Amino acid sequence: MLRRVLVGLAVVVLAGLVAAWFLTAPSKLPPSVLAAGYHADLANGREVFNAGNCSACHMAPGQKDRTVLAGGVKLASPFGLFVTPNISPSKAHGIGGWTELEFVNAMKRGVDDEGGHLYPAFPYGAYSLLKTSDVRDLYAYLKTLPAVETPSQPHQLKFPFNIRRAVGFWKLLYFHPHEYADDPKQSAAWNRGRYLAEGPAHCAECHTARNMLGGMDEGRLYAGAPNLEAGGRFASNITPSKDGIGDWSVEELADFLKSGTDKCFNEPDGMRNVVTSTSQLTDADVTAIAIYIHGLPPMPGNGKHKTC
Repeated sequence: MLRRVLVGLAVVVLAGLVAAWFLTAPSKLPPSVLAAGYHADLANGREVFNAGNCSACHMAPGQKDRTVLAGGVKLASPFGLFVTPNISPSKAHGIGGWTELEFVNAMKRGVDDEGGHLYPAFPYGAYSLLKTSDVRDLYAYLKTLPAVETPSQPHQLKFPFNIRRAVGFWKLLYFHPHEYADDPKQSAAWNRGRYLAEGPAHCAECHTARNMLGGMDEGRLYAGAPNLEAGGRFASNITPSKDGIGDWSVEELADFLKSGTDKCFNEPDGMRNVVTSTSQLTDADVTAIAIYIHGLPPMPGNGKHKTC
């Protein structure tokens, strides 16, 4: 009898392990997502690059040229230290040897060139909203930038977060990829702003508080993140509430994204790298982002760190 029970338990455990293995497997897009007849739009690729603020994380510390993407930025977190990789066109140390499909899968599915999970410190939850054509344009633009022969540094993560396969469980809980679709009830500018803010610019990724597993609190989107990362930095409430941007106009918000100077004539440190990129966007895109952010539902939160 005992033997049957033990055998039964072993079967159940084995079945659970097999199920977990399949449930946590990386999911990739098929080659068919790369439509034939595509011609890269490098100007649009640069716009996506700036909207995504790629340089803030992937430009080497101390580097001033935003196109030199050697990586090496260290991001402290409750899970350990993440170190951003080299994404220059270097074949040895960057993404120069990646195929276009591998790049698309990294951006839209969080899967690297070897078929493994990427950690969500890389905000593919937001990037999954991007149109595939925009990702392809970004890939083409990145290929025009200088190749940097600097090896990427490994992350320094605590157990069990250093087990990449475990990211599959995180994805089951928090990663629900889908491509952005316009809301026909809204204006073209609002839709463009929503696409940029929630997709490439990934505003919610920084301005939303997270739970103990690193998942965003969907009920507090854009309401501020008191503990953006280990070390005490914060991201302000950017909803139009009293402790957010309720007393800002669309024009003031757009001007801030262009100039880096807020309506109180401050130059916020936390947004400096972001504005370095948004200031490069077209006026139409900056205004579109401002229109969308200004129209978010007001939500109190993070009152000690009001934007202005």
